[in-house]
Amino acid sequence: MWAELLPVGRSAASGGYRRFAWNSADAECRAWFEQQARDRGLTYELDRNGNQWAWLGDPHGEGAVVTGSHLDSVPDGGAFDGPLGVVSSFAALDELRARGAEFTKPLAIVNFGDEEGARFGVACIGSRLTAGVLSREAAYELRDADGLRLPDAMEKAGYDPTALGADDERLSRIGAFVELHVEQGRYLGEGQPVGVAGAIWPHGRWRFDFHGEANHAGTTRIEDRRDPMLTYANTVLAARKKAKLAGALATFGKVAVEPNGTNAIASLVRGWLDSRAADERTLTELVAEIERAAAERGDRDGVRVELTRESYTPVVDFDGPLRDRLAKLLDAPVLPTGAGHDAGILASAIPTAMLFVRNPTGVSHSPAEHAEVADCLAGVAALADVLEDLACQ
Repeated sequence: MWAELLPVGRSAASGGYRRFAWNSADAECRAWFEQQARDRGLTYELDRNGNQWAWLGDPHGEGAVVTGSHLDSVPDGGAFDGPLGVVSSFAALDELRARGAEFTKPLAIVNFGDEEGARFGVACIGSRLTAGVLSREAAYELRDADGLRLPDAMEKAGYDPTALGADDERLSRIGAFVELHVEQGRYLGEGQPVGVAGAIWPHGRWRFDFHGEANHAGTTRIEDRRDPMLTYANTVLAARKKAKLAGALATFGKVAVEPNGTNAIASLVRGWLDSRAADERTLTELVAEIERAAAERGDRDGVRVELTRESYTPVVDFDGPLRDRLAKLLDAPVLPTGAGHDAGILASAIPTAMLFVRNPTGVSHSPAEHAEVADCLAGVAALADVLEDLACQ
Protein backbone atom coordinates (compact mmCIF):
# COMPACT_ATOMS: atom_id res chain seq x y z
CA MET A 1 0.00 0.00 0.00
CA TRP A 2 2.76 2.41 0.96
CA ALA A 3 4.66 1.81 -2.27
CA GLU A 4 1.52 2.46 -4.33
CA LEU A 5 0.94 5.85 -2.73
CA LEU A 6 4.53 7.11 -2.66
CA PRO A 7 4.71 8.48 -6.25
CA VAL A 8 1.26 10.11 -6.25
CA GLY A 9 1.51 13.91 -6.34
CA ARG A 10 5.25 13.94 -5.69
CA SER A 11 7.33 16.81 -7.07
CA ALA A 12 10.47 15.71 -8.88
CA ALA A 13 12.08 19.04 -8.04
CA SER A 14 11.50 19.16 -4.27
CA GLY A 15 10.76 15.55 -3.41
CA GLY A 16 7.70 16.82 -1.53
CA TYR A 17 4.01 16.27 -2.18
CA ARG A 18 1.39 18.51 -3.76
CA ARG A 19 -1.79 16.61 -3.08
CA PHE A 20 -4.25 19.48 -2.85
CA ALA A 21 -8.01 19.20 -2.48
CA TRP A 22 -9.79 18.19 -5.67
CA ASN A 23 -6.69 18.25 -7.91
CA SER A 24 -5.47 15.33 -10.03
CA ALA A 25 -3.18 13.93 -7.31
CA ASP A 26 -6.07 14.04 -4.85
CA ALA A 27 -8.19 12.14 -7.37
CA GLU A 28 -5.53 9.42 -7.61
CA CYS A 29 -5.42 9.13 -3.83
CA ARG A 30 -9.19 8.88 -3.68
CA ALA A 31 -9.23 6.17 -6.35
CA TRP A 32 -6.59 4.29 -4.35
CA PHE A 33 -8.73 4.50 -1.19
CA GLU A 34 -11.83 3.22 -2.97
CA GLN A 35 -9.87 0.32 -4.45
CA GLN A 36 -8.44 -0.64 -1.05
CA ALA A 37 -11.98 -0.73 0.34
CA ARG A 38 -13.36 -2.85 -2.48
CA ASP A 39 -10.38 -5.23 -2.40
CA ARG A 40 -11.31 -6.03 1.21
CA GLY A 41 -15.00 -6.45 0.56
CA LEU A 42 -15.84 -3.30 2.51
CA THR A 43 -18.83 -1.11 1.78
CA TYR A 44 -17.55 2.03 0.08
CA GLU A 45 -19.38 5.32 0.66
CA LEU A 46 -18.90 8.97 -0.22
CA ASP A 47 -20.61 11.32 2.22
CA ARG A 48 -22.27 14.67 1.57
CA ASN A 49 -19.00 16.55 2.18
CA GLY A 50 -16.79 14.47 -0.08
CA ASN A 51 -15.25 12.38 2.70
CA GLN A 52 -14.63 8.73 1.84
CA TRP A 53 -15.76 5.84 4.08
CA ALA A 54 -15.03 2.12 3.99
CA TRP A 55 -17.35 0.07 6.22
CA LEU A 56 -17.05 -3.36 7.78
CA GLY A 57 -20.50 -4.20 9.12
CA ASP A 58 -23.66 -2.14 8.91
CA PRO A 59 -22.93 1.48 7.89
CA HIS A 60 -26.17 2.46 9.62
CA GLY A 61 -25.47 0.54 12.81
CA GLU A 62 -25.01 2.23 16.17
CA GLY A 63 -21.83 2.71 18.17
CA ALA A 64 -19.47 2.42 15.21
CA VAL A 65 -15.73 2.56 15.76
CA VAL A 66 -14.00 4.72 13.14
CA THR A 67 -10.33 5.18 12.29
CA GLY A 68 -8.45 6.89 9.46
CA SER A 69 -6.98 10.29 8.65
CA HIS A 70 -6.40 12.21 5.38
CA LEU A 71 -4.47 11.86 2.11
CA ASP A 72 -3.93 15.50 1.06
CA SER A 73 -0.76 17.45 1.81
CA VAL A 74 0.66 20.89 2.47
CA PRO A 75 2.72 22.36 -0.39
CA ASP A 76 5.82 20.16 -0.71
CA GLY A 77 4.84 18.19 2.36
CA GLY A 78 6.09 14.80 3.49
CA ALA A 79 4.87 11.30 2.79
CA PHE A 80 3.67 10.47 6.31
CA ASP A 81 1.39 13.27 7.50
CA GLY A 82 -2.09 11.89 6.84
CA PRO A 83 -1.33 8.89 4.61
CA LEU A 84 0.35 6.98 7.45
CA GLY A 85 -2.96 7.04 9.34
CA VAL A 86 -4.99 5.80 6.37
CA VAL A 87 -2.53 3.09 5.34
CA SER A 88 -2.19 1.94 8.96
CA SER A 89 -5.97 1.71 9.28
CA PHE A 90 -6.26 -0.73 6.39
CA ALA A 91 -3.22 -2.64 7.68
CA ALA A 92 -4.73 -2.83 11.18
CA LEU A 93 -7.93 -4.27 9.74
CA ASP A 94 -5.87 -6.88 7.88
CA GLU A 95 -4.10 -7.71 11.15
CA LEU A 96 -7.39 -8.12 13.03
CA ARG A 97 -8.75 -10.41 10.34
CA ALA A 98 -5.55 -12.47 10.55
CA ARG A 99 -6.11 -12.74 14.32
CA GLY A 100 -9.63 -13.99 13.70
CA ALA A 101 -11.15 -11.07 15.60
CA GLU A 102 -14.93 -11.08 15.86
CA PHE A 103 -16.42 -7.61 15.50
CA THR A 104 -19.40 -6.69 17.64
CA LYS A 105 -19.65 -3.14 16.33
CA PRO A 106 -19.45 -1.59 12.85
CA LEU A 107 -15.94 -0.52 11.88
CA ALA A 108 -15.13 2.22 9.39
CA ILE A 109 -12.00 3.66 7.81
CA VAL A 110 -12.29 7.28 6.67
CA ASN A 111 -10.35 9.64 4.44
CA PHE A 112 -11.33 13.20 5.37
CA GLY A 113 -11.05 15.69 2.52
CA ASP A 114 -8.89 18.83 2.51
CA GLU A 115 -7.43 18.43 5.99
CA GLU A 116 -4.39 20.59 5.36
CA GLY A 117 -6.27 23.57 3.91
CA ALA A 118 -3.53 24.11 1.33
CA ARG A 119 -5.86 25.11 -1.47
CA PHE A 120 -8.71 27.05 0.16
CA GLY A 121 -6.99 28.42 3.27
CA VAL A 122 -9.10 26.65 5.91
CA ALA A 123 -7.82 23.47 7.54
CA CYS A 124 -9.93 20.34 8.07
CA ILE A 125 -12.70 21.38 5.69
CA GLY A 126 -14.16 17.87 5.39
CA SER A 127 -14.43 17.29 9.13
CA ARG A 128 -15.41 20.90 9.86
CA LEU A 129 -18.36 20.63 7.50
CA THR A 130 -19.36 17.26 8.96
CA ALA A 131 -19.27 18.59 12.53
CA GLY A 132 -21.09 21.80 11.59
CA VAL A 133 -18.07 23.93 12.55
CA LEU A 134 -17.94 25.26 8.98
CA SER A 135 -21.28 26.21 7.45
CA ARG A 136 -22.31 25.43 3.89
CA GLU A 137 -22.60 29.17 3.20
CA ALA A 138 -19.07 29.85 4.44
CA ALA A 139 -17.69 26.91 2.47
CA TYR A 140 -19.28 28.22 -0.71
CA GLU A 141 -17.37 31.49 -0.30
CA LEU A 142 -13.95 29.84 -0.08
CA ARG A 143 -11.72 30.43 -3.10
CA ASP A 144 -8.32 29.14 -4.15
CA ALA A 145 -5.40 31.26 -5.40
CA ASP A 146 -6.92 31.33 -8.90
CA GLY A 147 -10.26 32.58 -7.60
CA LEU A 148 -12.06 29.26 -8.12
CA ARG A 149 -14.74 28.62 -5.50
CA LEU A 150 -14.70 25.42 -3.44
CA PRO A 151 -18.03 24.12 -4.80
CA ASP A 152 -16.89 24.76 -8.37
CA ALA A 153 -13.65 22.87 -7.73
CA MET A 154 -15.62 19.93 -6.33
CA GLU A 155 -17.97 19.94 -9.29
CA LYS A 156 -15.06 20.13 -11.71
CA ALA A 157 -13.60 17.04 -10.00
CA GLY A 158 -16.90 15.17 -10.47
CA TYR A 159 -18.50 15.66 -7.04
CA ASP A 160 -21.85 17.19 -6.19
CA PRO A 161 -21.40 20.11 -3.73
CA THR A 162 -25.10 20.86 -3.25
CA ALA A 163 -25.44 18.78 -0.06
CA LEU A 164 -22.47 20.26 1.82
CA GLY A 165 -23.13 20.77 5.52
CA ALA A 166 -23.44 19.31 9.00
CA ASP A 167 -23.93 15.54 9.17
CA ASP A 168 -25.39 15.10 12.64
CA GLU A 169 -27.09 11.81 11.80
CA ARG A 170 -23.80 10.23 10.76
CA LEU A 171 -21.97 11.46 13.85
CA SER A 172 -24.74 10.17 16.11
CA ARG A 173 -23.93 6.62 14.94
CA ILE A 174 -20.21 6.86 15.82
CA GLY A 175 -19.13 5.69 19.24
CA ALA A 176 -15.43 6.56 18.90
CA PHE A 177 -12.94 7.93 16.37
CA VAL A 178 -9.24 7.07 16.70
CA GLU A 179 -6.73 8.74 14.39
CA LEU A 180 -3.16 7.49 14.01
CA HIS A 181 -0.62 10.10 12.93
CA VAL A 182 3.11 10.52 12.57
CA GLU A 183 4.48 12.47 15.53
CA GLN A 184 5.09 16.15 14.76
CA GLY A 185 7.85 16.80 17.23
CA ARG A 186 10.21 14.60 19.22
CA TYR A 187 8.48 13.91 22.52
CA LEU A 188 8.77 10.14 22.11
CA GLY A 189 12.54 10.35 21.61
CA GLU A 190 14.31 7.12 22.50
CA GLY A 191 11.33 5.78 24.41
CA GLN A 192 8.36 3.87 23.10
CA PRO A 193 7.50 4.06 19.38
CA VAL A 194 3.83 4.93 19.99
CA GLY A 195 2.19 7.56 22.19
CA VAL A 196 -1.33 8.79 22.94
CA ALA A 197 -2.39 12.42 22.43
CA GLY A 198 -3.51 14.37 25.48
CA ALA A 199 -4.73 17.69 24.08
CA ILE A 200 -4.29 20.02 21.10
CA TRP A 201 -3.16 23.59 21.67
CA PRO A 202 -5.59 26.29 20.52
CA HIS A 203 -4.54 27.62 17.15
CA GLY A 204 -5.67 29.77 14.26
CA ARG A 205 -4.83 31.55 11.02
CA TRP A 206 -4.95 35.31 10.59
CA ARG A 207 -4.50 37.36 7.40
CA PHE A 208 -2.69 40.69 7.68
CA ASP A 209 -3.34 43.13 4.82
CA PHE A 210 -0.71 45.89 4.60
CA HIS A 211 -1.99 48.68 2.31
CA GLY A 212 0.64 51.04 0.95
CA GLU A 213 1.16 52.94 -2.29
CA ALA A 214 2.59 51.51 -5.52
CA ASN A 215 5.39 53.57 -6.98
CA HIS A 216 8.61 53.41 -8.97
CA ALA A 217 11.53 51.75 -7.16
CA GLY A 218 14.08 53.92 -8.95
CA THR A 219 12.51 57.37 -8.79
CA THR A 220 10.62 57.54 -5.48
CA ARG A 221 12.58 59.13 -2.64
CA ILE A 222 12.83 57.09 0.57
CA GLU A 223 10.99 59.78 2.54
CA ASP A 224 8.14 59.79 0.00
CA ARG A 225 7.46 56.06 0.14
CA ARG A 226 4.55 54.23 1.70
CA ASP A 227 6.07 50.78 1.46
CA PRO A 228 3.95 47.96 2.94
CA MET A 229 6.87 45.53 2.66
CA LEU A 230 8.66 47.36 5.48
CA THR A 231 5.64 47.05 7.76
CA TYR A 232 5.23 43.40 6.87
CA ALA A 233 8.91 42.63 7.54
CA ASN A 234 8.80 44.37 10.90
CA THR A 235 5.63 42.45 11.82
CA VAL A 236 7.32 39.11 11.04
CA LEU A 237 10.18 39.98 13.39
CA ALA A 238 7.80 41.25 16.07
CA ALA A 239 5.76 38.05 15.90
CA ARG A 240 8.84 35.91 16.46
CA LYS A 241 9.99 37.98 19.44
CA LYS A 242 6.60 38.17 21.13
CA ALA A 243 5.88 34.46 20.62
CA LYS A 244 9.20 33.54 22.21
CA LEU A 245 8.47 35.75 25.22
CA ALA A 246 5.01 34.17 25.58
CA GLY A 247 6.24 30.58 25.25
CA ALA A 248 4.01 30.25 22.20
CA LEU A 249 4.37 29.91 18.42
CA ALA A 250 3.85 32.47 15.63
CA THR A 251 4.73 31.84 12.00
CA PHE A 252 4.35 33.87 8.82
CA GLY A 253 4.68 31.15 6.20
CA LYS A 254 2.70 32.58 3.30
CA VAL A 255 2.87 35.98 1.61
CA ALA A 256 1.34 37.60 -1.48
CA VAL A 257 2.52 40.86 -2.99
CA GLU A 258 0.85 43.28 -5.43
CA PRO A 259 1.88 44.24 -8.07
CA ASN A 260 4.82 41.91 -7.36
CA GLY A 261 7.32 43.66 -9.60
CA THR A 262 11.07 43.81 -9.04
CA ASN A 263 11.26 47.51 -9.82
CA ALA A 264 8.02 48.49 -8.11
CA ILE A 265 7.18 49.48 -4.56
CA ALA A 266 4.30 47.24 -3.52
CA SER A 267 0.78 48.59 -3.10
CA LEU A 268 -0.35 45.63 -0.99
CA VAL A 269 1.32 42.88 0.99
CA ARG A 270 -0.75 40.07 2.44
CA GLY A 271 0.85 37.89 5.09
CA TRP A 272 -0.76 34.90 6.74
CA LEU A 273 -0.01 34.27 10.41
CA ASP A 274 -0.28 30.83 11.99
CA SER A 275 -0.21 31.09 15.77
CA ARG A 276 -0.57 28.53 18.57
CA ALA A 277 -0.27 28.53 22.36
CA ALA A 278 -0.85 26.29 25.34
CA ASP A 279 -4.03 28.15 26.32
CA GLU A 280 -6.55 30.43 24.67
CA ARG A 281 -5.78 33.51 26.77
CA THR A 282 -2.11 33.42 25.81
CA LEU A 283 -2.99 32.99 22.15
CA THR A 284 -5.50 35.86 22.16
CA GLU A 285 -3.05 38.20 23.88
CA LEU A 286 -0.22 37.19 21.54
CA VAL A 287 -2.18 37.91 18.36
CA ALA A 288 -3.35 41.23 19.82
CA GLU A 289 0.27 42.20 20.53
CA ILE A 290 1.33 41.29 17.00
CA GLU A 291 -1.55 43.33 15.58
CA ARG A 292 -0.57 46.28 17.77
CA ALA A 293 3.05 46.08 16.64
CA ALA A 294 1.92 45.98 13.00
CA ALA A 295 -0.34 49.00 13.44
CA GLU A 296 2.35 51.03 15.22
CA ARG A 297 4.88 50.33 12.50
CA GLY A 298 2.22 51.00 9.86
CA ASP A 299 1.66 54.49 11.29
CA ARG A 300 5.38 55.21 10.88
CA ASP A 301 5.45 53.85 7.32
CA GLY A 302 2.20 55.42 6.15
CA VAL A 303 0.71 51.95 5.74
CA ARG A 304 -2.80 50.90 6.75
CA VAL A 305 -3.06 47.48 8.42
CA GLU A 306 -6.14 45.26 8.42
CA LEU A 307 -6.45 41.96 10.30
CA THR A 308 -8.86 39.16 9.40
CA ARG A 309 -9.20 35.92 11.36
CA GLU A 310 -9.67 33.17 8.78
CA SER A 311 -9.90 30.17 11.10
CA TYR A 312 -9.69 29.35 14.78
CA THR A 313 -9.75 26.16 16.81
CA PRO A 314 -10.00 26.40 20.61
CA VAL A 315 -8.09 24.08 22.92
CA VAL A 316 -9.08 20.45 22.36
CA ASP A 317 -9.04 18.03 25.26
CA PHE A 318 -9.47 14.54 23.87
CA ASP A 319 -12.08 12.37 25.55
CA GLY A 320 -10.61 11.64 28.98
CA PRO A 321 -11.93 8.10 29.54
CA LEU A 322 -11.04 7.05 25.98
CA ARG A 323 -7.58 8.63 26.19
CA ASP A 324 -6.85 6.95 29.52
CA ARG A 325 -8.19 3.62 28.26
CA LEU A 326 -5.86 3.67 25.28
CA ALA A 327 -2.84 4.80 27.29
CA LYS A 328 -3.39 1.94 29.76
CA LEU A 329 -4.04 -0.63 27.04
CA LEU A 330 -0.85 0.28 25.17
CA ASP A 331 1.19 1.28 28.25
CA ALA A 332 1.96 4.41 26.24
CA PRO A 333 2.91 7.96 27.27
CA VAL A 334 0.41 10.81 26.88
CA LEU A 335 1.78 13.61 24.68
CA PRO A 336 0.81 17.23 23.97
CA THR A 337 0.54 18.53 20.41
CA GLY A 338 0.37 21.94 18.78
CA ALA A 339 -0.98 20.63 15.46
CA GLY A 340 -4.62 20.51 14.40
CA HIS A 341 -6.23 17.29 13.20
CA ASP A 342 -9.60 15.96 12.09
CA ALA A 343 -9.82 14.17 15.44
CA GLY A 344 -9.59 17.55 17.13
CA ILE A 345 -12.42 18.98 15.06
CA LEU A 346 -14.69 16.01 15.79
CA ALA A 347 -13.86 16.02 19.52
CA SER A 348 -16.69 18.46 20.23
CA ALA A 349 -19.25 16.03 18.78
CA ILE A 350 -17.99 12.48 19.47
CA PRO A 351 -15.36 10.75 21.65
CA THR A 352 -12.02 10.98 19.84
CA ALA A 353 -8.43 9.95 20.50
CA MET A 354 -5.09 9.97 18.68
CA LEU A 355 -2.05 7.73 18.47
CA PHE A 356 1.36 9.12 17.49
CA VAL A 357 4.11 7.12 15.77
CA ARG A 358 7.66 8.18 16.59
CA ASN A 359 9.37 10.62 14.22
CA PRO A 360 13.15 10.46 14.79
CA THR A 361 13.87 13.95 13.41
CA GLY A 362 10.71 15.68 14.58
CA VAL A 363 10.45 17.27 11.11
CA SER A 364 6.96 17.52 9.61
CA HIS A 365 5.31 19.34 6.68
CA SER A 366 8.56 18.75 4.80
CA PRO A 367 10.03 16.13 2.46
CA ALA A 368 12.35 15.25 5.37
CA GLU A 369 9.40 13.95 7.40
CA HIS A 370 10.13 10.34 8.34
CA ALA A 371 9.26 7.34 10.48
CA GLU A 372 11.15 4.06 10.62
CA VAL A 373 9.45 0.97 9.18
CA ALA A 374 9.66 -0.81 12.54
CA ASP A 375 7.93 2.11 14.28
CA CYS A 376 5.23 2.23 11.59
CA LEU A 377 4.58 -1.48 12.11
CA ALA A 378 4.44 -0.89 15.86
CA GLY A 379 1.83 1.76 15.14
CA VAL A 380 -0.22 -0.71 13.09
CA ALA A 381 -0.06 -3.26 15.92
CA ALA A 382 -1.08 -0.61 18.48
CA LEU A 383 -3.98 0.56 16.33
CA ALA A 384 -5.11 -3.05 15.84
CA ASP A 385 -5.05 -3.57 19.61
CA VAL A 386 -7.11 -0.40 20.10
CA LEU A 387 -9.68 -1.33 17.46
CA GLU A 388 -9.98 -4.84 18.86
CA ASP A 389 -10.54 -3.43 22.33
CA LEU A 390 -13.19 -0.97 21.14
CA ALA A 391 -15.00 -2.91 18.38
CA CYS A 392 -14.69 -6.56 19.36
CA GLN A 393 -16.01 -6.55 22.93
